[in-house]
Amino acid sequence: MIGAGIRTGLRQEGYTVDWVRDGDAADLATTTNEYEAILLDLGLPGKTGLELLAQWRRKQNTVPILIITARDSVDDRIAGLDTGADDYLVKPFDLNELAARLRALLRRRAGRASPLIELGPLTLDPATHDVRLNDEAITLSNREFALLHALLQQPGVPLSRSQLEDRLYGWDEEIGSNAVEVHIHALRRKIGNDLIRNLRGVGYMVPRQA
Repeated sequence: MIGAGIRTGLRQEGYTVDWVRDGDAADLATTTNEYEAILLDLGLPGKTGLELLAQWRRKQNTVPILIITARDSVDDRIAGLDTGADDYLVKPFDLNELAARLRALLRRRAGRASPLIELGPLTLDPATHDVRLNDEAITLSNREFALLHALLQQPGVPLSRSQLEDRLYGWDEEIGSNAVEVHIHALRRKIGNDLIRNLRGVGYMVPRQA
């Protein structure tokens, strides 16, 4: 129930979520997919959360990891953080707090202190999903927002269609053959044609300076 609730809540926040329920499946998922962040329960069957955490850090996997667990002793929290976790949240917790902690982890990974992402006249607020161009509010669908967010996190770095599909769709969601192109087209109609550039054979990017 908690896993299903987290998945539903984070999807409503605009995140793409893959959910696995044991340590071996989690290990396979991180081997075959690239994630922006991991929410890790310590009480997993198979490999435990701490075993996975130690293993990932030994392999130099630097993805931000937020532990979610019912273990609330100080020693448990110290063990999780010293093994390599970036944050620790004890059940039961408020989903809004989880989302806020996740946003903070993603900010730090991107090297940003400000909660807002700004590029020239464009401003994006990950917390409120507010997007403004020249201080005028723009309405985006969840997937348009997720796509723009992904591109703005790494200005000057192209993302392939496959990488963008991973940002927009989970394992259990059907992906149309031209889904990314459709969302890019919709975004360009709303924010202008010049901000998102297509590098033929490589992918899409926004320039460092708009």
